[in-house]
Amino acid sequence: MLPPVNLRPSFNITRTSHVRLTVADLAESRDFYVNALGLVVSDEDERTCYLRGLAEACHHSLVLELDEEGAGAAKRIGFRVFFDEDLDIAYGWFRDRGLPAEWVDMPYQGRTLHVSDPIGTPLELCAHMETRPRLHIDFEHYKGAHAQRLDHFQTFAPDTYELCAFYSELGFRNSEYLEHGDKLLGAFMYRKGTCLDLAIVENTGPALHHFAYTVSESRDIFTACDWAGILGYGDGVERGPGRHGPGGMLFTYLRDPDGHRVEVFNSHYQTIDTEIEPVRWDAASLSTNARWGLPALEKWYVEASPFTGVSPISPAEKPNPMTLERFLLEQSAH
Repeated sequence: MLPPVNLRPSFNITRTSHVRLTVADLAESRDFYVNALGLVVSDEDERTCYLRGLAEACHHSLVLELDEEGAGAAKRIGFRVFFDEDLDIAYGWFRDRGLPAEWVDMPYQGRTLHVSDPIGTPLELCAHMETRPRLHIDFEHYKGAHAQRLDHFQTFAPDTYELCAFYSELGFRNSEYLEHGDKLLGAFMYRKGTCLDLAIVENTGPALHHFAYTVSESRDIFTACDWAGILGYGDGVERGPGRHGPGGMLFTYLRDPDGHRVEVFNSHYQTIDTEIEPVRWDAASLSTNARWGLPALEKWYVEASPFTGVSPISPAEKPNPMTLERFLLEQSAH
């Protein structure tokens, strides 16, 4: 069912690095991410705010860019490569396949390459970034949920298998996957040796469903919800706290002031060894919870941040997940 993986890819993507979002009110969005999630501001000006988790030494993992007209869109998701020479190889690799690739200057990063995957997902690759001191034991800086580090993205794609095959050629392996019959609906892919860097789920895309930060303690997940409520974003606690089936993590999902979805969760297992087989999940028996908890609202399954300037493509078949609305309707019929 899963496409083959190239374990010796042409260039070496090492991990999820950063995400760039557009926002309507920079101060309000900054307030949410600093005081509810607990991220730290590395630098900022009147139009851009660079943030990182407490355990992150690299300058930023989240970039908020003021755009009053285009707010609520994602600009790019970023990955690190190991060496500068990987960027040169990547440039040729994408160009040889007829995919966009151009060099850009981005603040606080070394050489940066903008590329796109086959469905138009805008990617940003860099090998270096300025550093700041880690603050994970500087408890005087702790706020909100004490978010530690950016871990992964989940995106929508009109055909999960085709996009999974593309990233498999780049060395991404699957820790777990979601099937219905012989159709691949969800691929949970990684590079850094945990179970996730990029999740691909079949739906209208490309679009950014969510990005996720780790927390050190399970109680920090509840703290994120508490601070969201204290700061006036309580209605944006969209799902959880709960426990996933895939990955097995405790989680909650929040919507920021512009509707971008962010997950906080308590990390997951290692997947470094090559003999470890991906775990299969049957979509017909899974609401993405593990053993307990109600399904998510329909909007959790269908809403996502569009990518700036990219036209989405619908899948051949409309997804039909077990939503909370459908679950309650079926229960009331019994």
